[in-house]
Amino acid sequence: MTDYIVRAAAADAQIRAFACTARETVESARQAHNTSPVVTAALGRLLCAGAMMGSMLKGEKDLLTLQIKGDGPIQGLTVTAGSRGCVKGYANVPDVILPANSAGKLDVGGAVGKGILSVVRDMGLKEPYAGQTLLQTGEIAEDLTYYFAASEQIPSSVGLGVLMNRDNTVRQAGGFIIQLMPFAEDSVIGRLEENLKKLPPVTTMLDEGKTPEQMLDTVLEGLAVEVTDTVPAAFECDCSRERVEKALVSLGKKELQDMIDEGEGITVNCHFCNKDYKFYLDDLKELYKRSRHQ
Repeated sequence: MTDYIVRAAAADAQIRAFACTARETVESARQAHNTSPVVTAALGRLLCAGAMMGSMLKGEKDLLTLQIKGDGPIQGLTVTAGSRGCVKGYANVPDVILPANSAGKLDVGGAVGKGILSVVRDMGLKEPYAGQTLLQTGEIAEDLTYYFAASEQIPSSVGLGVLMNRDNTVRQAGGFIIQLMPFAEDSVIGRLEENLKKLPPVTTMLDEGKTPEQMLDTVLEGLAVEVTDTVPAAFECDCSRERVEKALVSLGKKELQDMIDEGEGITVNCHFCNKDYKFYLDDLKELYKRSRHQ
């Protein structure tokens, strides 16, 4: 697996930074959901963001969910990530086709539209932490930059990119998240702003062969970058037949009896990885026996 996330600090810990390369992760999602190019780009950007934001979590079982609900033809995107670089996600409508935008690029903003970005962190407490902001552009990186500033009061810069091959497979995918600590000095902020002004697009840097470490060196030039950790990244779903069985059993005897009475088996589809689980009549009868409540 060549995909990974880098965690770093810069300017004597006045900046914390994350960068990732995630071509295989996004290609795995494209294959699982058979997404069109513009949906691959949108979902891929959110997967990259999710992988990096997931790596900010402390606990091994902590979970991050990013959800976009928009009025564009995709309708919505959902990504879930853990602290170990595993990420999964799906688009509500995977086969959207749109003409290129005015810059000749895939029109992610048009496909997503106007709407809401939600960020939920489940850290095993009674209530998960949830934040919400309005989408600014639908291009995802700008929306997350705005989210960090408005909802978490952390001045940040987010860059995300997915580059497609002519055969609609994923050529490059990755991104970075740069965050200023509250005690960041004006000179550090000024240098970072200057660097960001002249920064090439994420996909350009990746296509030139830059690693996540080299991307951070470019973004944080002159700010003494120190890599603190690297984490492998992958598109990985933790669904299983056993988990689906538990969910069906929890429906209760009445629901299961209704399914049995219909005289056919059922197929349960996992939204996140698009895998189907088939349950025949005999399977449903067995689950009925295991169900305790009516």
